[in-house]
Amino acid sequence: MDRQQEFVLRTIEERDVRFVRLWFTDVVGSLKSVALAPAEVEGAFEEGLGFDGSAIEGLARVFESDMLAQPDPSTFQILPWRGETEQTSRMFCDILTPDGEPSAADPRNVLKRTLAKAADMGFTCYTHPEIEFYLLKSQEPGPDGSPVPVDEGGYFDHVPGGVAQDFRRTAVTMLESVGISVEFSHHEAGPGQNEIDLRYADALQTADNIMTFRTVIKEVALQQGTYATFMPKPFTAHPGSGMHTHFSLFEGDTNAFYEAGAEYQLSKTARQFIAGVLKHAPEFTAVTNQFVNSYKRLWGGGEAPSYLSWGHNNRSALVRVPLYKPGKGQSARIEYRGIDSAANPYLAYAVLLGAGLKGIEEGYELPAAAEDDVWSLSSAERRAMGHDPLPASLHDAIRSMEESELLPQILGEQVFEHFLRNKRAEWQDYRLQVTPYELQRNLGIL
Repeated sequence: MDRQQEFVLRTIEERDVRFVRLWFTDVVGSLKSVALAPAEVEGAFEEGLGFDGSAIEGLARVFESDMLAQPDPSTFQILPWRGETEQTSRMFCDILTPDGEPSAADPRNVLKRTLAKAADMGFTCYTHPEIEFYLLKSQEPGPDGSPVPVDEGGYFDHVPGGVAQDFRRTAVTMLESVGISVEFSHHEAGPGQNEIDLRYADALQTADNIMTFRTVIKEVALQQGTYATFMPKPFTAHPGSGMHTHFSLFEGDTNAFYEAGAEYQLSKTARQFIAGVLKHAPEFTAVTNQFVNSYKRLWGGGEAPSYLSWGHNNRSALVRVPLYKPGKGQSARIEYRGIDSAANPYLAYAVLLGAGLKGIEEGYELPAAAEDDVWSLSSAERRAMGHDPLPASLHDAIRSMEESELLPQILGEQVFEHFLRNKRAEWQDYRLQVTPYELQRNLGIL
């Protein structure tokens, strides 16, 4: 038994923890949980906890249903929203096959495989997400059928006595109590829309943090009599919720994206990484933007980037290179702005990182940076500049993913097939629905 496992067992005893929740995700990123009695934790460390994987979306086929959930002791945390009495803790799990091998269908393992490939190339990947969400008065729509936000605030607004302000203070305090460092928080552009930015961490820890973040945000909202949603675009007339993520690669203690004196201080490695992301973005958009509603955010106005472009401090570009600060070479990074806050973070970061690594491996050439506002260009101007569009719908994104040679390599055949099967079913359900828009537009005139 290693020291981390011993620490967990000792803490459970000293803090009188009554329930130990084992967390993992299915292929679309829904959090799964099973509560373990404290006396069973040591056995779970040694042998894992058996469960029926075929009942979880994408984890196993019926004929290979037996799976093991093995807790990762480094992720142990007390859950503060469960109270001080009969305390509850959680650990994230790696999913194993009965013979103890990592499951090819485990999203966490998909990301770990990609990070291992990066390590083989000499890189460590760090990520820093900016997570947006809406805070609503309840889950129920208002009289007009639309969600009802808790306020009418806008970008960076300070609303005295505001519900969102109190919410963010409580949420940040709770996040930090479970070991998630927050950089800053503020009101976003939409009514009731908020953003909380997490401090940078390695990509696996960030993905674990995002799953915990979503749970904390929803728990705090319920405690305060409100409802939080990470739906990509709950309002037609207001911006969608993104999860812009900053990426950097380090070689030891050296930032591999930084080169003093180069254009925008970007190294050759950084330029090849960006080129890989841009080349393969249409193929992985179904993963980073995985719901029908995701494309209302990408193509519904606001600041969501929807064309293949990169630029220096250009917020209309899909990949932004933040403004360089003299003497801050270690903070050199790129920002991918296409991903939304409902993505499965394990798979989304795996495909983004995998695409960037492919660019480095193959020596992709980076096209010219976009200096103009990409949104304001005409279609002809965008075509002339090579700013091709991202998929316009989940259907288009599925088609692009199906034709990809890279995505099955990154995700593994099982995750690739299960993910596509899930998304095809969602698109089929959606295309059969008669929407309020069609009734309002057509029923009275046709």
